[in-house]
Amino acid sequence: MTTNKRLFHQRHPVLTGFFILGALGLLFMAGITFFLGSIFNNTADQHLLAKDNIIGVVDLKGIITAPEENMAHLVALTQDDRVKAIIVRIDSPGGAVGASQELFREIKRCNKNKPVIASMGSVAASGGYYAALGAEKIIANPGTVTGSMGVILKFPNLKEIFEKIGYKNEVVKSGELKDIGSASRSMSAEERELLQNLIDNVHQQFIRDIASQRHLDRNTVSKLADGRIFSGEQARDLGLIDELGNFYDAVALAASLGGIRATEPNLYYPGKEDFSLLSLIKTDAMANSLQTVIPVLRPLLFYQWPIAQ
Repeated sequence: MTTNKRLFHQRHPVLTGFFILGALGLLFMAGITFFLGSIFNNTADQHLLAKDNIIGVVDLKGIITAPEENMAHLVALTQDDRVKAIIVRIDSPGGAVGASQELFREIKRCNKNKPVIASMGSVAASGGYYAALGAEKIIANPGTVTGSMGVILKFPNLKEIFEKIGYKNEVVKSGELKDIGSASRSMSAEERELLQNLIDNVHQQFIRDIASQRHLDRNTVSKLADGRIFSGEQARDLGLIDELGNFYDAVALAASLGGIRATEPNLYYPGKEDFSLLSLIKTDAMANSLQTVIPVLRPLLFYQWPIAQ
């Protein structure tokens, strides 16, 4: 056995070489990661040390379901006197109703203390647009997809599949409507009416906040809030956003409103991950893939552009 171990590199020189190269490669990459990580993290710290020219940037990306982290970042930036303005960078088709409303309310609250600019990327629809309403100004690209101001609720109906496989769901409930939305049967007329009333109420909440924040007539908003989408250019012409421009136009506006005179304000991204090899290969699409591929296991009301469901 000892002889075999001692002679392995002689009997398998190529495989041994691969092992050695692999180990050296891992050590090299670990060193590079540590070195670059220290540079990137030190840069972020230097931004924090700048006293008069910091703009905080909060990324709102993907489907909105858990806004707690974004809200915490907004609060931290608002409380930090070194931060003179905030940009909420939105690239989202929307998300759950409650989560979208929470972000809207927090952005609106932060905007009372220092200017908040909503900068729309490729998509800022439905709940993404709702969140943007809390900002002082909304900027979008001419081709940004926005709007989709509506509510959607979806239930699977697996009745025919269950009948084919012989599955039967026995239900014991405290009230007639307790199992509303059951996948094992069709929806009753009473259930559909109840849910429609619920959706109409939540839809009116959306319309009310749009009209209030954008200073538009409520009847005008009602005609636009039928789920249709708009380009950024169309949205500007309708009064749904303020200006056309990219992220750096939003930076310039935030600097102006925040009283920053520096030609190049420092941008600080709170909670940004430490630099790592994983961060180099991870994209936003990958980060949100599980949310878009795996269906939500419980029915939720959504302010969301349906293409992402």
